[in-house]
Amino acid sequence: MGGPSLSHQSIPDATPLLSHYPESQQPDISEPVFEHTPRAHHHTGRAFSDHALRNSPFNSPKCHLIPSGSIKHCLESPEEVLLMQVFVEEIGLWMDSMDSIKHFSHILPYHALGEPMLLNAFMACGARHLFLVNPSYSEDKALYYYNTSTRDLLSCLQDPNRDTVLCATTAVALNVYEIMCENAMQRMNHIAGARALIKECQWDATSIGIGGACFWLNVAMELLSCLHFNWTMAWDPDTWDINMNMSPPENNITGNEELWTHRMVYICAKIANFRSTIPHFRNPDPTAHDMRLNERIQEWNTYKEWCDEWARCVPRSMMPLGYVQPWQTRSKSSFPEVWLIQRTAIVGRLFYHTACCLLAGIHPTETENMTAMQQSHAHDICGIVAHVKDRGVASVSIRCLAIAAECLTNRLAQEEVLRIFEKIVKETGWQVDFLRIELMEKWGWRQNDNNDNNNDTINIHNNDDDDDNDNDNNSSLPQQHGQQPPTVSTTPGPSLPPSLLPSSLLNHGSSNPDTSGRSPIPSRPRMPQGIVNPLMATADFSYENHPYQSHYVAPHSHNQMEYSHYESY
Repeated sequence: MGGPSLSHQSIPDATPLLSHYPESQQPDISEPVFEHTPRAHHHTGRAFSDHALRNSPFNSPKCHLIPSGSIKHCLESPEEVLLMQVFVEEIGLWMDSMDSIKHFSHILPYHALGEPMLLNAFMACGARHLFLVNPSYSEDKALYYYNTSTRDLLSCLQDPNRDTVLCATTAVALNVYEIMCENAMQRMNHIAGARALIKECQWDATSIGIGGACFWLNVAMELLSCLHFNWTMAWDPDTWDINMNMSPPENNITGNEELWTHRMVYICAKIANFRSTIPHFRNPDPTAHDMRLNERIQEWNTYKEWCDEWARCVPRSMMPLGYVQPWQTRSKSSFPEVWLIQRTAIVGRLFYHTACCLLAGIHPTETENMTAMQQSHAHDICGIVAHVKDRGVASVSIRCLAIAAECLTNRLAQEEVLRIFEKIVKETGWQVDFLRIELMEKWGWRQNDNNDNNNDTINIHNNDDDDDNDNDNNSSLPQQHGQQPPTVSTTPGPSLPPSLLPSSLLNHGSSNPDTSGRSPIPSRPRMPQGIVNPLMATADFSYENHPYQSHYVAPHSHNQMEYSHYESY
């Protein structure tokens, strides 16, 4: 699979740049491999001043991991330049999709020059992306940077005088690395740890700067996971402290687009929780049943009113600049061509249509009257994703597209969705073949015996299974990655067997997959639904079974009062 083109520097051959590093398997964090002596960086000149390192947001006492001679003033090796470039242009841009300041792509790369732990996390993400999109790149370099950053993070967590913000930011980046891993079952070290460190910094929806960037990225990734598995959010949206005063902006063209996107993420999270708590059994007491039904109808109406108010009050910049019906184009597409300019507008609009699509499928009483609403929003989602050229929205568009695709009944539209997923894989490296399998099952398709991937060899059969009438439009469940239990864990294992643990929000299967279509993907057991996200259930250092067991030492109380000076970055 060819990698996406880079605007500043083309990807050279893998051999001289990402040389082999003898580390093919993720070691246990307690093994001596994490005892690392960092290499010094020798600079031939000091043409660059220390300006990039001044006023760093990471100013509290550091763990003594890196000698002062290792502080970089500029990336000087071709490998480091390429990996940082890939991180900024391919990873950071979607991490910043809801951040107006663009911390991960515009600001933190400069601060990482003086923070080797953070720099190695960014390098790991860049190397992982190269491995995903180009089979000529080895995984070893990504593992090396990941292990190095993880080792340093664990060392920092044992220092009560550590820089808590640096630790949280690094953990967030390492968590992003893990969701890109095709074998993340062996690498679920930071999914709960990043959340716990964010909470330790007391970041929420009111936080600005790095805190706000990390918070919204983290809760958005959890939301995407909960939408897939039909789970309840572990971080209750009602505790986010978000401003929901949705008044139209004075300037009706632009204004606070990221805030409006955050509001829709909150609404979508509330709807996800509402869906995950659908009663599966009728209360035998008629009075209690009617009372519960009325409460859920009122709650549904509240969420529908929020969606309508959001759509009515958002600035004009978050509405389509162009909307072309399918019959008006020559593309023979089943979906409208929806054109939105700003990345945050695309993300906000995708979450809006997803929220409405979900609502249409989970009304407590009505079903027939909701069909038109569901189909309209599903087609708008497909229309946005089909025509968007911004790779920075891929992580959100994958999940939203899957939810919309489940609602489609037309065969041509279904086949077009599969082609859209193929395009996303080709351009971004996200391995989402498991979604193709799930969707075909949801649609009632049956693959022929040789599992040919071509659409013309896939047959339709009547689905005679009598599913429970729980109005769940996203009940199909993932087949996430390999089935081997993790060899490393800095998080206490959820009460699920290893074969059922979800290892990623988006990925599945192996990178650079065999597209010959001759090896059918076996079906896996279904994940439990309607439960609190088990991966985040104990993501708080106040719990006895908190993340980073045997490594975490609580920071001194005075450090917890020093978060305000980070908010301007």
